[in-house]
Amino acid sequence: MAHKVHPKSFRIHETKDWISRWFDRKNYQESLQEDYLIREVLKKKLKEASVESIEIERFQGKLNVIIATSRPGLLIGRGGSGVEEIRKAVLKIAGPKKKDIKIDIQEIKNPWEHASLVGAFIALQIEKRMPFRQVMKQAITKVMANKGVEGVRIEMAGRLGGAEIARREWMHKGRMPRQTLRADIDYRLTTCMTRYGTIGIKVWIYKGEKFE
Repeated sequence: MAHKVHPKSFRIHETKDWISRWFDRKNYQESLQEDYLIREVLKKKLKEASVESIEIERFQGKLNVIIATSRPGLLIGRGGSGVEEIRKAVLKIAGPKKKDIKIDIQEIKNPWEHASLVGAFIALQIEKRMPFRQVMKQAITKVMANKGVEGVRIEMAGRLGGAEIARREWMHKGRMPRQTLRADIDYRLTTCMTRYGTIGIKVWIYKGEKFE
């Protein structure tokens, strides 16, 4: 039997880093639960802001939330009102103890180099009832148009096109060495909600090999 491993966890300390960076031996469970709740709340709150990742750093009495997005203006808002709303949402979860909360917004210049944003684009098109094969081909074309991308694979599973029987289909272009540890592969699983059920969308983007 094959053993499936998440591409990112497979490459921790090789080409990838942790999305939560802290060490807490005494209150590990509480901190871990806080991280999970912060991400879930922000994902719902910032659903239309094209958020690629939410990283959390903890220091003594400090909490730093780093949000990477392709639409920073929408996130920041007028006069920083959007950042203040995010800070209040994080403060409700973290509690009054964490008074020093910093929200850092990072801009993503090219969304087609990130698997999560490509998956979000596909999910949006499928929810608009676009033909899934057409959407997959369009996404692959746009991803492969970037110089830093050497390969892409998109896989969809569920009642594709409203069929009665669920199935799995995929398309790929270029190279995709998924067993090579130094291969820089960006992977993300996205769920699309449709009238006839949920559809899972997996996106792999290969950006070449990394050497120390």
